[in-house]
Amino acid sequence: MMKKCKITILKTTLQKDLAEEYGVPNFTACPLMKEGQIFYASYAKPEGFCDEAWKAIYQYVFALAHGVEGGWYFNDWIDPKHKGVAICSCNDGLRPVIIKIERTAEDDNG
Repeated sequence: MMKKCKITILKTTLQKDLAEEYGVPNFTACPLMKEGQIFYASYAKPEGFCDEAWKAIYQYVFALAHGVEGGWYFNDWIDPKHKGVAICSCNDGLRPVIIKIERTAEDDNG
């Protein structure tokens, strides 16, 4: 049975040096995602979640929802004591958003 994943926005960042050089005037941190926001998903993008951020994290949500415990890459990323967790970011190089994904115990019946 597929589980729901809790998606938490941990940080919104701004690479000031890059934004000053490449961004439009008055460029700011992500205007869509806010620190502390929580979403739930298993396979479909949650309502209100940034399309580009979803493209960057959906494979982790899908894997965790289907039971992957961790062991990402070469077991050199997430400490094994944090099973069922991934820390990711969106792909905006000027203002990346840092996202925590964690599998919940709640079944996704939808």
